[in-house]
Parts: sequence; structure tokens; C-alpha cells
Amino acid sequence: MSLFKKRKDHRQKENDIWENNRLQTAGTIQRGDVDLDFEDTSEPTVQLSTHHLTPPFLNGTNVFTIQKDPISAVRDPQSDLAVAARRGSGLVQQRRQQKERQSKAKDAASLVGSVIGEVLGVENKEDNNDTKNNNKYNTDDKDEDDADSKDEPKLSIQEQRKTLPAYSAREDVLKMIRDNQVVVIIGETGSGKTTQLTQFLNEDGYGRLGMIACTQPRRVAAVSVAQRVAEEMGVKVGDEVGYSIRFEDVTTDKTIIKYMTDGILLRETLVDSDLDKYSCIIMDEAHERTLSTDVLMGLFKNLLERRRNLKLIITSATMNADRFSKFFGNAPQFTIPGRTFPVDVMFSKFTVEDYVESAVKQALTIHLQSGPGDILIFMTGQEDVDVTCEVLADKLKQLDDPPPLEILPMYSSLPAEQQKKIFKKTKPGYRKVVVATNIAETSLTVDGIAFVIDPGYSKLKVYNARIGLESLAITPISLANANQRSGRAGRTGPGSCYRLYTEKAAREDMYPQTIPEIQRTNLSNTILLLKSLKIDDLIKFPFLDPPPKETITASLYELWSIGALDNFGKLTELGHRMSKFPLQPALSKLLLISSENGCSEEMVIIVSMLSVPSVFYRPKERQEESDISRSRFFVPESDHLTLLNVYSQWKANNFSDFWCKKHFLHNKSLKKAKDIKEQIEVIMNSNKIPVVSSGYEWDIVRKCICSGYFYQAAKVHGFGEYVNLRTGMKLQLHPTSALFGMADLPQYVVYHELMLTTKEYISTVTAVDPLWLVEFGAVFFAVRDKNKNKENGLKKRKIEEELEKDAKSYEEQKVKAKNKTTKKAKPVVNIGMNANRRRRGF
Repeated sequence: MSLFKKRKDHRQKENDIWENNRLQTAGTIQRGDVDLDFEDTSEPTVQLSTHHLTPPFLNGTNVFTIQKDPISAVRDPQSDLAVAARRGSGLVQQRRQQKERQSKAKDAASLVGSVIGEVLGVENKEDNNDTKNNNKYNTDDKDEDDADSKDEPKLSIQEQRKTLPAYSAREDVLKMIRDNQVVVIIGETGSGKTTQLTQFLNEDGYGRLGMIACTQPRRVAAVSVAQRVAEEMGVKVGDEVGYSIRFEDVTTDKTIIKYMTDGILLRETLVDSDLDKYSCIIMDEAHERTLSTDVLMGLFKNLLERRRNLKLIITSATMNADRFSKFFGNAPQFTIPGRTFPVDVMFSKFTVEDYVESAVKQALTIHLQSGPGDILIFMTGQEDVDVTCEVLADKLKQLDDPPPLEILPMYSSLPAEQQKKIFKKTKPGYRKVVVATNIAETSLTVDGIAFVIDPGYSKLKVYNARIGLESLAITPISLANANQRSGRAGRTGPGSCYRLYTEKAAREDMYPQTIPEIQRTNLSNTILLLKSLKIDDLIKFPFLDPPPKETITASLYELWSIGALDNFGKLTELGHRMSKFPLQPALSKLLLISSENGCSEEMVIIVSMLSVPSVFYRPKERQEESDISRSRFFVPESDHLTLLNVYSQWKANNFSDFWCKKHFLHNKSLKKAKDIKEQIEVIMNSNKIPVVSSGYEWDIVRKCICSGYFYQAAKVHGFGEYVNLRTGMKLQLHPTSALFGMADLPQYVVYHELMLTTKEYISTVTAVDPLWLVEFGAVFFAVRDKNKNKENGLKKRKIEEELEKDAKSYEEQKVKAKNKTTKKAKPVVNIGMNANRRRRGF
């Protein structure tokens, strides 16, 4: 706090000097003695210069990937689809602005809390409309569904198993698995492949040879499927059937069938590269092509040669099945017969201006003019889903006695009770319209859907390696996704799909397949893991789709800058210790550096809080009250310390749920952070890393945060703005930051995340001393006036000398390796060797 006070005094003195100068120039006051010494002797302002040093292994001579050009998330950036995606929905923007104006007008007109309000006795009536808001799109809120479901006869679990398409193909599937090491199984969502394949293998005796693993791309799927299989087998979750996700392992020595995320299995290869405890591994939903799935594919290609007794089953929707088969030497494919019906696909005659407005019109046309059957509308995100539901409800109210329509939203953050409603049978005489994100493409199946409305967009995670920006952008979907969406209409009977884009746009402006995550995300964590598996030559690693050169180079540079790789691209001791944590490399380094500086207990809490969704809750009905409550937790220098303060206060109140509700905090997020904290402490104890507290000395915590995020440093620029020290990009503080709105912003900050919405926002920000940036990030920063700080000024020169020395050594090693391989070159035909091979029976 003293640093901020000194800087404030320094600026105040400068303002006073300027003000006196203006008054003297105007003749308002007499010119007295002029103080020509404008230097502030109390605390000099440290100015940093930025430089760019490159290690020898990144000098441009090495090749790390065959994919040289970056891959755009959009096939044609100038197409009508791409332009409409960048523009977004005008109706959504209009609704957003309308809500903001209404909220401000309501606050301005409200007498609550004012002097007049107190005189008149106006009390603050809290909106207890949570239950109403859950069904705000539906006028009829009766529990007739429960009554209907009680009258319907229910099938037992075993009878439900036998109705699944996968069950009828049981013997054929098992025969193919017995005869082949790798099998690609094609089955649509709802065919039963996820729940039944593991049980088939266990019943066939594979469980006696080792565990049966099934990977899932999503944590929620791994948990829910494990619970379902345990129920079908009549056992408890954690006994014969268990699951393992990040920071949560529900397995025991009895576990035979284990569901897990693909990232967990990838980390298990660090401990056991041959995965000896598994007899069968099922890679479910492989068509989603997550980062971990692609890396596991490459590892399995080598692993299957070493372990001939290991069975690999890849399950996929129709898309990508041929790619997987060819990758594993034309592995056989088996298609589980589904319940698909013909779907009539209709394209728009022209590109629509507003996809939300057009989807609403199409839904109402279907509802008023078409036969029975429910409607499924695909939208890009939660805001689009909510606006579509609101506009649909408003339009229905304007009609004279329309047929009843049940409007149901669906997205991943929706409460479980709300999600279940979309699976309930529609009431007699009603039609159901489900407005969903792309979660309804493959992850779940809604029976009764006869009409699908496809705007042709989805949100895709995109990574810009040049500025280190990872963002969710609205982009046109691929043809494979479009076919998957249209297939949703043909599950229970013949259906129709209305595509809100032209046939020409689908043919020319959409990729055939979705770009794999490995080609559009930061790879620093993946490369660190591969390096720890002693895979140094990345060009030889069998990627299903190689990552772009720009992305892989930026990730290698990031790992080198934080000390995980040396000047030759080899894993350092620090990098080896960082790979033990299932975290991003920067967060892993924070934990290791904090243990050396005596504040690891505080850092474990901060890392845990960063690993869960936002703990702050901001209900629409009480936004102002929740903002005031949030501000009470603010620590002015740091959002990281604000998170630490929240957890400390929650702990001081005995982890109370009531306390969380009172202060607008998500108790589930805090409980998850507590579980993650305990898991990280277990990892630290197993690696003999001390967990110690610094007490109330939080400056050392800020210094340790700087050690991990110095490459994401920014300097104040103008009023309320920052500029990235390395890229020069202008940045804005996110409105949720504790530093937002401060009159005297800190000169230098580091940030955890860069977000791209209407502007480039930095969130979870911490003020740092510029000398800390020089201490930890000497590869980027140096003090501009070296005479004031000779030690820090010499750091750059020392690093440059070390790099020059290592560059010469690196070139000599490359020449020696080249000569060695040239000397070992053998003739193509060696008669003696072939004769020996024949004698040995080859």
C-alpha cells in the first residue's frame, strides 16, 4: 500500500506544479521563487524497455510441424456467412440495450434507499421470482407431466437395455473386437454404445485381464454415464464402476469399469507410459476431436505396437470414422444399426440478415402450419437462446388464440432441473420447441423432434498465437455439423430440417469437417506433457492433424520464457516438476515459486479459485446489491488477492452456505475450489513440496504471481487503459476487476486472462512492481536507466552472452548428429544380412 501512496503523492506534486504554472502565466498570482528541481526524491518512477530474445532451438532452422500456414476458423472471411457471424444478431443486441435502459430507468425512478423513500416508508421488496423465472417462457406451469408419467408403464432397467440398438448388435461387436486390436464403431447418439460397450467387454471376460477404460470429452458425461452403468449393474459408484475427472477420483481397488475424461488418461501416461493396468480402452465421442483425443491417438499408434494384448475401440458418429480407420492401418469399422428416418432438408433462397429473427419466424410458421412434432432450434450461446425464447413467447402473445406451445431453453450452465424438462413427454395437444446450443448435436438426444431449424453458426474456441488471445467466436459450422444437426429430426420418424443459409453457402463457405481443437488452441500444456514423455522431436510425433507452425512455436517460446525448457529445447528440472500438476504451466510455476518464498498455502487457494467458474453471483433482480456485496471483498492491488480474501472469509465463517447466499457467492464453486485445493495439496505433499503460509504478508504473494505471468504484463496508458508491454495492444480493465474505476491506476500489472468481446478486456489483474518484471522476465524487460539499477541492467547482457554461447554449441551438436547419421548409412540391399535373416526363419 505504501507504493501506491508514494505514487499518488508524486502525481499530486506534479499536478500542483502544473497548476501554479498556469496561474502564473495568466497573471492571477505573482511569480515567486521557481523550483527548477522537478525530480521527485521520494520514489523515482521506474521505466522499462522491452526486447525480444530468441533461444537457439527457435532460430528458424528447426522444423516442428508440417503444417506451416495458420488455419483460419472461417473458410472464406469475406463470405456472407462469415460477415453475418462477425456482425451477430441485431435482435440480440437490441434486446440487450433495451434491458440496460430499463434497468437504469428503474434504478433512477426507484425511491428505495432515497431520503424521500425513507420519509414515505418505501421498503425494498426483494424479488422472489426464482421459480417463476425458471418457467418465464411458458404460461401454463402445471405438473401434469408427473401425473402423465405415473400412468405410463415403466420398463425395468434390463428391459430398457434390451431396447437399445447396441444391445441387438452385441455378439457381432464382440466378435470383431476379439479378431482385431483396433476397431472403429460408428453409432449415433442414443444408440447405447457408451453405456453398453463397457458392460459387453466385462461380460466377455476382459475385466479379468485388466481395467476397462472409457474416455469422454466432457466431465459431466463421464460422471453421468458412470452413474447410469452402475445403476444398470446394480453396484455403487466407486466399486465395480467408477469415474475419474480432474481433481476428483471416485475409484477403488475393486473398480473394473472406469469412465474418465480423455485428459485424465493422457496424464496417466506420465506415470505408466504402457498403461499396463488396462486391458481395453474405449475412446468415446472421438469425432469431437478434442486436444487430448488427438494426442492420445498419436500415443496409441506407438503404444499398440508395444502392447499387442491391448484392445482399442474408437466410437464415433458418422463423421471422421474413415479418418480414424486409415490412421490405424485401415482398422475395421462396425456400424450399430440406428433408428434413423428420412429427413427433408430445405435451404434458404438467400442469406438471412438476422439469424435469431429468422429462426423465430420459421418456428412460428412451422407451429401454425405444419403437422404434429416438436421443434429443435440451434443457437450459438446462452444469450442467443434466452432472447430466442423471449421473442417466441412475445410473438405468441400477439396472436389470437394460437395452439399451445411449450418453450424450453437448453445450454450447459442451465440447472439440472431445467435440463430434465426437455426430455419429458409433451402434453396432449401441445407442441414443444427446444432452443439449444450445439450441446444438442451429439451429446444428448431429445425424442419427438420432427423439425430442426439450423441457422448455420456455433461458437468456436479460437487462438491467436501472435497476441496470445484465446476467444469464443461465432463462426459458420462445418458440413459435418450441418448433417449431424439435420439428423436430429429423423430419430423417431420422418422429419424436416430448415437451414437458414443457401445451398451455395453450404457448399462453398463451410469446411467439410470442423477444425480440430489441436489446430486452434494454445499447446503449451500439451508440449510440456509430450516433453515429459521424452518426445523431443515433435515433427516425428504422429499427429492425426498437425498443429500450425505459428501456434507450436509460440507455445515453445512461452515454455522457454517461464523456464520449463532450456536453450536447447530440452525439459528443465523446473519443467519436469511443473508437469506433475494437471494445470496450465504458468499456474504450476506459481505453486513451485510460492513454496520457495513461503506463501504456497495462499497460492494453492488462488490457483484453486482460478480453476472453477466465477464465485460471484449477480442475479438480474438484485444486480446493484450484489455489486455492493462484491466490492466488500475487493483488495485494491489485486483480483487474485480478492479471490484469496473471498475464500479466507468463507473459511472464517465455517464454509457456510447461508453466508454464501447472503453475500451473493456460488457455494458450489467455492466447494469445488475447496476440493481442488485439497487435491493440489495431496500432489504437493507426494512430491515433497512444502505447503506454508505467509500470514498477512500478501506482497510476497503478488511477487510470486508476477513470476508466472510476467509475459502477460501491461503498462498504464491514458485514462483507464493499459497497453501490453510485448505486443503494444491496447487493453481495457474488465468491469468486474477490483482495479476498475480506480482514480490512480497502478503503473504496471499482470493479468491472468485476455478476453475479446466488444473490446479487448483483461481480467483477474494484479498490480506489480516493475523491478519484479525485470527479475523474473529478464528475457523481455530491462530497466531503461541502467545507472539507477546496474544489477538489473546487466541481466539482459548476461542472458545474451549465454544465448550466444549455447547457439554455437547447438550448431556444433547438429553438425555432429548429421555426420553421425551419414556415416551410419547402409546400402539398400545387404545380401549377408538377408541370408542371416533367412537362416533365423524370417
